[in-house]
Formats: sequence, C-alpha cells, structure tokens
Amino acid sequence: MIYYLAEHLKEAWGPFRLLQSHALLLAGGAFASAVATWLFLPKLWNRLPRDRGKAICKDTGGMASAGKPTGAGLWISLLALPAAVLFAPLTTWDALALAAMYGAMLFGWLDDRAETPWGELKKGLLDAVCAVAIAFFIAKGHGTTVWLPFVKGEWTAPLWLYVPGAAFALWFTMNATNCSDGVDGLAGTLSVIALAIIAAMLYLVVGYSPVARYFLIPPNPDAARWAILSMTVAGAFAGYLWYNAEPSKVLMGDAGSRFLGIFTGTATLVTGNPFLVLAFAPILLVNGGGGLAKLVLLRLAKKCGFEIPGDSAIRRVRFPLHDHCKKNLGWSNAQVLMRFTLMQIAVMPLLFLLLVKVR
Repeated sequence: MIYYLAEHLKEAWGPFRLLQSHALLLAGGAFASAVATWLFLPKLWNRLPRDRGKAICKDTGGMASAGKPTGAGLWISLLALPAAVLFAPLTTWDALALAAMYGAMLFGWLDDRAETPWGELKKGLLDAVCAVAIAFFIAKGHGTTVWLPFVKGEWTAPLWLYVPGAAFALWFTMNATNCSDGVDGLAGTLSVIALAIIAAMLYLVVGYSPVARYFLIPPNPDAARWAILSMTVAGAFAGYLWYNAEPSKVLMGDAGSRFLGIFTGTATLVTGNPFLVLAFAPILLVNGGGGLAKLVLLRLAKKCGFEIPGDSAIRRVRFPLHDHCKKNLGWSNAQVLMRFTLMQIAVMPLLFLLLVKVR
C-alpha cells in the first residue's frame, strides 16, 4: 500500500519517492512486524488453547510443553498481515497465494485446538489442497519458467506439470517444518534464517538483472516484492522467538510451523528453482523431512513383504533428528538449538554454490 501511495505523494514532496525503495520497504516490514509481535503476542496468548504434551515422546521431554499456550502461529501470522499489506506491493495472484497460505495456517490452528488431533489423512489432504492452490497462483503470477542446478539455460514447464511438482515441494517443506517443531526455538530459528537468506536471494540476485544474468538465472523483476514479504514474515517470527527461547512461554503449534514451512517453499518457487529450498533450509528439511522419508520407506518395505531389521541404521536413528540427538547423544535443548543452527549456517553457502554456480 505504501508503495502505491508514494506514487501520488511524491508529486507533493519529492522525498516521498523513498517510500518506493524496496530496501526501505524490506527493512520497514521486518521491523514493524517484529515489534507488533513482540508487543501484542503476550496480550493475546491467554486466549490460546493449552498444549497437552506428547506422551509418546516423554523420554525426550515431550511432556515439558504441557500446559503452555499453543497455536500462537495464528496470532503471529495475523500480526504480520498489516505489515505485509502496508509494505509489500503484491499483485492479485501473489495476494491469492498468501491467502492460501493463511488457509494452511488456519487448518493447523483448528488441529491445535481440537480435542482429538486430526488424523494423518485429513491433514495431508488439506495440506495438499493448499499446496496445489498456491502452486497454481504462483504459476499464473510468475510463470512456469524454471532453472535447474547443474544445467545451463531455463525451461518453461507446462502448467499441468509445474503445478503438481511445485505442490509436492510445498507439501514436503510444510510437513518437514512441522515435524521439526519439537525443541524451543528450533523450527522458528532455522526458518527465520532461511527466510532472511531467501529474501537476500530474491532482492540481490533474482530481482536484479545484472546479477541474475551473471549467475545465468532468468531475472524476475517482481522478486523484490517477495523479498519484502519474506522479511516481514521473518520479522514477525523473530518477535515470537523472544518468548519462545528456552524455557518457552508460548508455542506456535501447527498453525505456525505449517505457515512457516509453506511460506518458505512458496518464496523459493519465486526464485525459479524449487531445489534451492535444499540450500536455504537444509538442516530444517533433514531434521523433519528425514522422518517422513523413513516412514514412507518402512511402509513400502512392509507392503513388499520385507521387514527391515530392528538393529539396522534406519531403525536406530530417531526422527525428528533432534529427538535422536537428545535421547541417543545426550544433547540438551540448548545444544540442539545452537548446533543445528551452526550446521545450517555452515552448510548453506556450500549448497548454494553447488546449486547456483555449478551450472
């Protein structure tokens, strides 16, 4: 909104043109959403349902969260919305994609507050509907041209192929992030780091033609707008992390983790290379996504009549991986958070170079 208002205001006073600076809007959106969450979340979390803990994970501290307000992702995402509307000049298709992300958040919120948690099938199907809708809106708003790692050039995918492929990437990222939400500050910290790097990629590389062409990437002039939106969401969840630091006072629940996951995946789609999510959030995806891969592998093996031995590596390693580190390696919550964060920061530049520069 500010971007479009500045078009008229600058005629009255020249310096108002600064309000159309993407850098200024990016910083303003991040700051405004962070302050809004920091100020208002404590006033709102008493209206949230209480966490019941995870009895199945009691040996790794699964019951430590019992009694804390959960589902704060509802308030965090809603507190970020005014800043997003004010600072991010989004198109109609982008706004529709954002609305579908809020739909995914709402489904997570309803699951958080349900007396009986929703089953895997119900949640999976609802997640898939949101993912397909977002993939379609991004395709209509930004096209279906993709560029791939290790291959020069670009390729325009047909809509019937792009939408299901992009939807699967969104579904996986959303559920991997959700599975990583088990240690105070972990999923939020890793996601905020990922969103900040995505914003830098969108603003400094994809959205800036000379740099994009240097990396042999098709430029997207609208990418800077998603950089603003990414930093606005990152700012909101940074404000939440103030209260989620161990010992946490509030939990974002499925509402927050699903919103973070699907937003991270969507912003990555705007870069034109869905595989870049592996560089932006590697530890986050391994931590949560490894459990999804293990579950699929075990079920496929069982259907094929093959029983994987109990002493095999795949059976011994717990997922999410933070549970393995806590139970099997004896790490504390603080050690898990710090070491996973350091690993993500260390691995990201290497994966980025491999997926972007080696082409």
